[in-house]
Amino acid sequence: MNSRHPCAVNETRLRARYAETDQMGVVYHSNHFVWFEVGRVELFRQLGFSYRDMEKQDNRFIAVTEAKCRYRAPARYDEEVLVRTELLNVRDTVVHFGYELRRADDGTLLAEGETTHIVTDADMKIAALPEKYLTVFRAVLGKHQPVTGNESGKQEMI
Repeated sequence: MNSRHPCAVNETRLRARYAETDQMGVVYHSNHFVWFEVGRVELFRQLGFSYRDMEKQDNRFIAVTEAKCRYRAPARYDEEVLVRTELLNVRDTVVHFGYELRRADDGTLLAEGETTHIVTDADMKIAALPEKYLTVFRAVLGKHQPVTGNESGKQEMI
């Protein structure tokens, strides 16, 4: 993963728990998606807000519309795993994240994935992200926002 801005990436460490493994001590595949969510939540915190606040204060939810994971090597019970989460793209009603799971002690790539989310309100109707989130997301991605209302009537990029 190559990020355009350091704040667009979060690194979180976790330890594979016994309950997350199969009989052979290998982390069961669906848990990788749980770990992706841990990374998203922590990336939000790093950017200065939380899922909970987005839901409760702004009536905005980001529902998964697509999830991919490519498994590269097994994660095993009690190993420390580095969850690397990156904001890849944002539009008014869509947010896209990328992930890497690496073994913390040797850097081995365990899995990589992506999730795409549609922004909705509590009634599951598509809704735009509030500007306070879009501004932060666009800033960390290095994207410019159009500004209207200048004296020439033309849009300028900032």
